[in-house]
Amino acid sequence: MHIELHEVTAVVLAGGFGTRVRHLLSGLPKPMAPVAGRPFLEWVTRYLGRQGVREIVISSGYKAPVAARHFANGPVPGLSIRCVAETEPLGTGGGFLHAARACPTSPAAWLVLNGDSLVFADLSVSARLLDEPETDGVIVGREVADASRYGALALGPHNILAGFQEKWPGRGVINAGIYLLRPGLLGQFPQRVPLSFETEVFPALTARNASLRVQVVDAPFLDIGTPETLPQAESFIRQHLDQFL
Repeated sequence: MHIELHEVTAVVLAGGFGTRVRHLLSGLPKPMAPVAGRPFLEWVTRYLGRQGVREIVISSGYKAPVAARHFANGPVPGLSIRCVAETEPLGTGGGFLHAARACPTSPAAWLVLNGDSLVFADLSVSARLLDEPETDGVIVGREVADASRYGALALGPHNILAGFQEKWPGRGVINAGIYLLRPGLLGQFPQRVPLSFETEVFPALTARNASLRVQVVDAPFLDIGTPETLPQAESFIRQHLDQFL
């Protein structure tokens, strides 16, 4: 069955504390950093809208009311955006599950991405990969010249995820933080909090022989999580305005 992106619900993970850049944010949570006249998190939702996604849930944590107030005003026409706040730090996997359980409907697939980074992947390609019956989920990866900051994805035949490699210098495919998951996978997540996608969820799924395909992209990428990269966000957004709704 072919999955269209308007049938997908996106969960944007925006619950982190942003400790490395908090001194630059004047009391704002990291994803709400002002960039090119809008919060960075709004640019993430506008990228999703440009890709065809219409239903978005923001999983917020630190200073959650800041995001809730902004998106309550419906700043992005044509998108349904709601915020679900964590009552305690849940981790990336735990924050996603908490937000997904708060949704009244079950989508054709769940799209998960980070609220403090952008990579302009073609999500229609992700959806086509999930059309294959043997594929349980898709992880977007990006090839970089130096994977030492991120660690790399270990790939098997047909770009099936084989595991996660430790951080070391050299070329590799890094986890870009975008996942497209079949709803049936959620019942296989480890039942603990906090819960990490990278260190707990994906290893548990691969141990259960889930087939997770890695979609390798060569696309512009920015993570605003360090004092060096946050100041780059303004020019990054302005150079890629065609990627947004």
